[in-house]
Amino acid sequence: MERAEALNLVKKHVKNKNLIKHMIATEAVMGALAQRFGADVQAWRLAGLVHDLDYDKTVEQPEQHGLLTAHILEELNFSAEIIQAVRAHNKLLGDTRISSMDQALYVADPVTGLIVAAALIHPAKKLSAIDSRFVLNRFAEKHFARGADREQIKACSLLGLTLEEFIGISLEAMQNASEELGL
Repeated sequence: MERAEALNLVKKHVKNKNLIKHMIATEAVMGALAQRFGADVQAWRLAGLVHDLDYDKTVEQPEQHGLLTAHILEELNFSAEIIQAVRAHNKLLGDTRISSMDQALYVADPVTGLIVAAALIHPAKKLSAIDSRFVLNRFAEKHFARGADREQIKACSLLGLTLEEFIGISLEAMQNASEELGL
């Protein structure tokens, strides 16, 4: 599936504009991680873009998040690798993260929220105004962006990345998508 078609799919299933921006941010981070590891950039980006298709429908049942998305993706003949990564990004489903794509999506998902929150507290309210050190300082603040699971983000070590490297890669990817993100 091409990116434009996938974005239309997202807009069909997701009405919350901030959630769509989160999915685009995750797409950007996944693309940068794929480049870093010499993986299939298009597949990794697609996984990031579509990973939360069912979020609106499962928000009250977080233990179901990812199942409906997996079903939708199966019907659209997405690769088993993308479907597995979507399922594995929700630790409540209990799916084992077996591939690098699985692990990347698991850590990319919360880091986007942390980075957006960091940009929004900066006076400029722009991704271009912050750097990795700024984000890392916010990471250390326990009450800042509480929804961004720190342990999940720190699992970047399972990809062989330090927290500093991972934040840097993620921030740069999101800065490159800042126009689409409106930040």
